[in-house]
Amino acid sequence: MRHSRTAVAAEKPGRSAFETLATLAPYLWPPGRNDLKLRVVVAMALLAAAKLANVYVPFLYKHAVDALSGADAMATTLMVAAMIILAYGVARVVSQTFGELRDAVFAKVAQHAVRQIALGTFQHLHALSLRFHLERQTGGLSRVIERGTNGIQFVLRFMLFNILPTILEILLVCGVLLFVYGWGFAVAIVVTIAAYVWFTLAFTEWRTRFLREMNKRDEEANTRAVDSLLNYETVKYFSNEAHESRRLDTALAKYETAAVKSSRTLSLLNVGQGVIISAGLIVIMMMAAYGIRQGTMTLGDFVMVNAFLIQLYQPLNQLGFGYREIRQGLIDMERMFQTMSVPPEVKDKPNAPPLNVAGGAVEFSNVDFAYDPRRPILKGVSFSVPAGETVAIVGSSGAGKSTVSRILFRFYDISGGSVTIDGQDIRDVTQASVRAAIGIVPQDTVLFNDTIRYNIRYGRPDATDEEVAEAARLAHIDVFIAGLPDGFNTMVGERGLKLSGGEKQRVAIARAILKNPRIMIFDEATSALDSHTEKEIQASLREVAAQRTAVVIAHRLSTVVDANEIIVLDHGVIVERGRHADLLARQGRYAAMWVRQQEAAAVERRLAELAPEGDVEVPLREPLNAVAANG
Repeated sequence: MRHSRTAVAAEKPGRSAFETLATLAPYLWPPGRNDLKLRVVVAMALLAAAKLANVYVPFLYKHAVDALSGADAMATTLMVAAMIILAYGVARVVSQTFGELRDAVFAKVAQHAVRQIALGTFQHLHALSLRFHLERQTGGLSRVIERGTNGIQFVLRFMLFNILPTILEILLVCGVLLFVYGWGFAVAIVVTIAAYVWFTLAFTEWRTRFLREMNKRDEEANTRAVDSLLNYETVKYFSNEAHESRRLDTALAKYETAAVKSSRTLSLLNVGQGVIISAGLIVIMMMAAYGIRQGTMTLGDFVMVNAFLIQLYQPLNQLGFGYREIRQGLIDMERMFQTMSVPPEVKDKPNAPPLNVAGGAVEFSNVDFAYDPRRPILKGVSFSVPAGETVAIVGSSGAGKSTVSRILFRFYDISGGSVTIDGQDIRDVTQASVRAAIGIVPQDTVLFNDTIRYNIRYGRPDATDEEVAEAARLAHIDVFIAGLPDGFNTMVGERGLKLSGGEKQRVAIARAILKNPRIMIFDEATSALDSHTEKEIQASLREVAAQRTAVVIAHRLSTVVDANEIIVLDHGVIVERGRHADLLARQGRYAAMWVRQQEAAAVERRLAELAPEGDVEVPLREPLNAVAANG
């Protein structure tokens, strides 16, 4: 299994909460968006106004109680008491209204930030190397992004509209108690809150390991579930539903264990917080009761202090809950931002110009390449494909044939030598321009879960329906499409599973034809087709390649007999090269491969004659080769 620096970088732990929040900050104050910045300022002003109104509410409560009790009760008219009570109600409504206005004003800022981060993550993932995606598991990666974006929304909401307002309210209440009742009450409040915050932070930090373990097990379970569903047919072929269920249940059991531990520690945290708050409440209420007995405080003061404590108790409870959830959100964001911090393995040079394509001549000069330094794939490979000509690359599995196409698309950078198009080193120009100049029909065609029209048009998104239809005709899939109830609007299913292997490859051929590039790569382009269809499409491919530079990567030698040059690769080294007839005359490696495949083709024809017409669409090449080899 390969290990790369990119994969390791993505797994590095230890990103601090401050670093994670600092990464988020620019999205809340986006450059060039004065409208969003104004919303942030207005939202903060509304937040302050809401808390000021909220702190004033207990004063009105105190005046109402004093007006209706004690010595003031006889001197207070009903109208005055009613006005105080009305003001109390209005103050509460004003506080809530400011809070709702704050949320409404800030909503666009928060959603814009989430949108930009999600888009940036998506774009960054597309910018990462093929190596990264081969070594990552799609289910786990999608889970990281999903939880990360959800974490961003939660952290924004709680940090700005729960934690920050709670801190502001605590400061205001402490100031009021210090100014009105002296330092004793203020100190009691400060000590209670400090103990509560310290306990919450310390205990939550201790619990973080359980949250991380939950995330890890959740990703593992999701990865197994997605992987199994993506390979639905393989599971059915081998009747391994029970095996897949056991694998998933093992992962879910580990998640269950981690979740139970997290739940138990959460209960301990809640009990501890309740003890601290209750202790502070008892102390402060005892002080207020003593003040009443001493005649320094009224019943209204007692009620006001109690109201302040109740007002603080709920936000403090949210502070504890919010901090726990924020820690969870930060962990989720941390994983996503770690992925975003993975540097692309293949980068454009600063100010790299686009590729200037004329004829599309391709040249590999003494190219060395390895996915892993311990296992070289290409060793000093040199060949050229003149503009408008066709070169075929053949060899056994693992010889390095498909690696040539990946290098030409610059999915990887080579470790030695050079690759040029029309004399320009592909490392000196932009990747986008290189890929725009090349079309490919891959061996393993994966389609989008959309219509046939969409999948063909993917070769050139601005193509007209007529151009899509013409590409389908050239790929000999137009008759098949015409026979479908929904025609070009037929959905192909996830990864194109509703189509046969041959149908998928013909869609891929149509897509490449529609792109209309100067350079074409055919990577086992007809491997999933029956012999009759292969001959039809070969004619189309020759027509498509006639005016283009073409690189044909093939295992079936019958598809490359017309190539201008055939290169035989073996373990990353060119062992033979020449035209078809010349290579046969040499009686070397190519000639031996040709004889074996002709014998296999003869066996295939005999099987086709014995089978009812249409029963054999995709011949099993390797087993047939083995049958032929054994006589």
